[in-house]
Amino acid sequence: MLEGHQSISTYSNRNLAIWLVMAFQAGMLNTGGFMACHTFVSHVTGYATLFGVSIKDKDLFQAAGLFTVPLLFLLGAMLSGVLVDIRLKLNKRPKYYVIFGVMFSLILTVFVAGISDLLGTFGEPMRLTRDYVLLAMLCLICGIQNGAVSTVSKSVVRTTHLTGVTTDLGLGLVRILYRQKLSSEIVEQERKANQMRIGVISFFILGCVLGAFAFRKYEYYGFAIPLIIYGVLFMLSFGYQVVGHNRKSK
Repeated sequence: MLEGHQSISTYSNRNLAIWLVMAFQAGMLNTGGFMACHTFVSHVTGYATLFGVSIKDKDLFQAAGLFTVPLLFLLGAMLSGVLVDIRLKLNKRPKYYVIFGVMFSLILTVFVAGISDLLGTFGEPMRLTRDYVLLAMLCLICGIQNGAVSTVSKSVVRTTHLTGVTTDLGLGLVRILYRQKLSSEIVEQERKANQMRIGVISFFILGCVLGAFAFRKYEYYGFAIPLIIYGVLFMLSFGYQVVGHNRKSK
């Protein structure tokens, strides 16, 4: 994924490492968003539920915010579609370094705005406009990340929420239980897939746990951890795709 190859092994060690790190990131971002303003970040279903409740309570301002924030998740996925999915289908090199660069820039904005008191008091109820700004930026990051990983893994991997991964794990475990009736190729594929799914779930939870400690103690400064990780991924992808490609072209 870092090099921008068009033919990517779904379960290569490098891709697995990146997906686990990004699942960890998603766990931290969801925890940070929840602890900052008491709402989950990448849980689009939850936004729809809260939107319905706000309509019932005739709180149109709240309803408008809850409707527009998840649209940023959609916008992020569309951005990944332009920079990765469509380019792959047109036999062009996907621009992963731009994806990582955008996510790094967004989390940097969140970090700087948070520690500068532009996002309000950490942990306040989700009522103020600046809380929606925080959730919108975090939703946009998750949409970009999920769109990129989904494309690379051919819709096998989701890193920003666990519903699909847990469903796939349940189906995969049943296939393993019935392995004597299935071909060895299918069984081996499911074994690798289940290891990946368990890894994604575990690292998401790990990100949630460590995020809870970090954000409880350091509040907005806790976003420094995903900031550093996105920064490293951006530099690595830029080095492989831009610097390395230019050297090969000479």
